[in-house]
Amino acid sequence: MSGKTELIAIGPAAKKAGISRQSLQYYLMVGLLEPTEVTQTGRRLFDKKAIERIRLIKKLNDTGYPLRAIRELFMEGRTDLKGNARE
Repeated sequence: MSGKTELIAIGPAAKKAGISRQSLQYYLMVGLLEPTEVTQTGRRLFDKKAIERIRLIKKLNDTGYPLRAIRELFMEGRTDLKGNARE
């Protein structure tokens, strides 16, 4: 097994996280997350940690948090990738 992290494209990443490709593109556009890597040809790639963050965004949004509030939580560092709000 190599030490290289598996990176996947936007479509498979969205599917793995349980959201639509359009939703993931929107999350990127509004600054909720950044791709793990962008290739020279502009392909956005995501790792396991990014998929976990996408799932967290979806979970928070499904429970009533607006995307703007979720973005502010991330910017303030008041949440971790396990879905726990920090006091």
